[in-house]
Order: sequence, then structure tokens, then C-alpha cells
Amino acid sequence: MINAARICRLTLTNFRSYRTATMAPNANLVALTGPNGAGKTNVLEAISFLSPGRGLRRAQLDEVAFADGDGESGGPRRGVYDRSWAVSAEVDGALGLATLGTGIEAGMTEETALSRRYRIDREPVASATEFANHLRVVWLVPTMDGLFLGSASERRRFLDRLVLAVHATHASRVSALERALRSRNRLLENREPDAHWLDAAEHETAEIAVAVAAARAETVRHLAAALSARRKAQFAFPSAEISLDGWMEAMVLTHPAVEVEDRYRAVLKENRARDAAAGRTLDGPHLTDLLVHYREKAIAAGSSSTGEQKALLIGLVLAHAALVGNMTGTAPVILLDEVVAHLDPDRRAALLEALDRLGSQVWMTGADPIAFADIAPHADVIDVRTISEARRSQA
Repeated sequence: MINAARICRLTLTNFRSYRTATMAPNANLVALTGPNGAGKTNVLEAISFLSPGRGLRRAQLDEVAFADGDGESGGPRRGVYDRSWAVSAEVDGALGLATLGTGIEAGMTEETALSRRYRIDREPVASATEFANHLRVVWLVPTMDGLFLGSASERRRFLDRLVLAVHATHASRVSALERALRSRNRLLENREPDAHWLDAAEHETAEIAVAVAAARAETVRHLAAALSARRKAQFAFPSAEISLDGWMEAMVLTHPAVEVEDRYRAVLKENRARDAAAGRTLDGPHLTDLLVHYREKAIAAGSSSTGEQKALLIGLVLAHAALVGNMTGTAPVILLDEVVAHLDPDRRAALLEALDRLGSQVWMTGADPIAFADIAPHADVIDVRTISEARRSQA
């Protein structure tokens, strides 16, 4: 039995364009409307901060604070950060009712100002990874539209978001891998690097790399199966076939982890001279690419039309949302930014039907309320201009 996590009440304080804002939706479908610049996407971004990572815009923490700060007189104090922001949500999630909160506090010194705080039921927790015990969040935003034509690093970031929704510790492992690779690269900058230090660095790098590769490989394997099942069920959106371009992700599915680690350590040791000359590590999961093909046309997704790429991406995200529910036992909250307006009526109807089958709480945005006419009787349609009296200077 798959339950659906729901945000029962969302409160924003000094976040982006909102001095204060509160929403308490009742329906599973929440449609946020308002003219461009009214702050619709800001609400979705706030929700995305209730999952590990930097949110759907990948913003720096100081970028999301309300423009005028906390409104204290006297202006900013030298060496002190005077702007705070907070996102709080009352959630009915995997562990029942809970209040999740995150943000940064004013009055901190420059050295600590950008350190986020996390709380569950007003008690401090170490990181947003703890939020995953209550709530999982997936999203689709316009910046993803060029995913199939973009760089491998963009697709790898997208891939890691997919993995993170299932494996809550994945982001910390990816960060650990990046740090381990930087440490190895610094050692290789020396003309005669210490072999013992290099061995130790490569031992750690290989161990973390295999954990990252294994999580990616497992997620993609399950997602590929989910996409195949949807294709057989004649899902309304075109079928994507996905795979990973990375030898470690392929090997980890068929060999013991320790064997893959030994193989990568050997590769790192053999390539020391080459990597030293390049100034970076030239082999490993930090270079893996996510390959996506349009099955019906037997072409790479990037070779399809703009509309087809959008439909492929929607189908991929919906299949992933269903997978998250199946693997965790709780359907995720889904954020869809300006998706409906770009679909023809048939695809729009198919999307709404697919969302209904998922059972997730879905937050959608659109400038034109008419785009949500079909769902209005079953949704909370909210004009964001009514939820706050704040000046929208950052929208």
C-alpha cells in the first residue's frame, strides 16, 4: 500500500518575493496562478528546499532572502549577515504528522551566515536528509527543457536528483566523491607526490565512487523497467529508453563491489601521470552520462523535436515519481512549473489523468487560470497575489 505525502500548511518568511505567506491546501492538486513575476515559482522553490540539495533553482542561500532583509533599522552591520529566511511545512508524510523547517538566521557572522538550519517538530536535525523520512519531492521546471541537448554534467545532475529522491544520502556521497577527487588532484600537482598519501586518497576515492555508481545503476535499472511497463500500458506520453554511459555503473550490476573498487584503484594508479598532466581525473563516475532515446522513433532524445523532448521529459519524470512511491512506500510531492501551458489539450488531459493515478500531491504553476479549468472542480486554484501583502521585488 502506497501512501501519499501531503503538505497541509506551507509558511514562507522573508523568502524571495514574500515577506510572509501561508497556504493551507485541501486538494491533492494545487494550481498556483498569477501574472509573470507574481512569485509562483518562488513557492515551488520553497517546497524544494524541504529536500536535500540547493532547491530547484540551485540558488545560493543568500540569494533567496527577501530583498529588504528582516527590516531592521540602521542597515547591515559590518561582518554580520542581517537577512534571514525560513520555510516551514506541516506535513502528513511517511511517519505521520510532522513540521519540517529550514532556513538561515540573521545576526550571524560572515563565517557562519550561510549555514542552513534544519528542524523537525522544532527540534534541530543535522541536515535535510532527515526530511526524507517524512517527505520526498520531485520536480520538473522549464530549465530542464534543454536537458537532452545540454552537457553531460547537466544530465548527470538531473540523474543524481532522480537517485536522491530514492536514496536520501546520495547527495552527501556525491559531494564526498568530489572532495576525494580534489584531494587526489592536489596531491598530483606535486612533482614527486607521496605514494602512500596517493594510495590512501585513491582507496577512499574508489570506495565512495562505487557507492555513487551503485546507487545510480540501481535507480536507472528500476526506472528503465518502470518506463517499459508504462509503454506496455500504452502510456500517453512517448517512451524513453534510458541507460548510463559509464563502465563502473555497468560493472557494479554484475560484479561484487569490492572487485569494482579494486578495478578503479588500479585505473587511478595507472593514470596518475596522465591525470597529473591534465590537472584532473579523467576516468570515473564523475564523468558518467545519462543516455536517453526516443523509443518509437529509434533516435536519441536530443534529435527529436522540441515538443517531443518536452513530452519525453514529462513521461520520464512521471515514471520516476511512480518509482519513488514504489521504492519508498510513499508517493512524493510533485512540483510542475509552467508545464500545462505548453501542452495541447489532449496531452494536457493525459497529464492530469496520469497525475490522478499517481495519487501524489501536485503543485503546479501557470499564468493563465484557464489552463486549469478542467481540474478546477477537483483542485485548489490559488492566485499567489492573495497569499501575501509582501512587496514582490525579487519575483
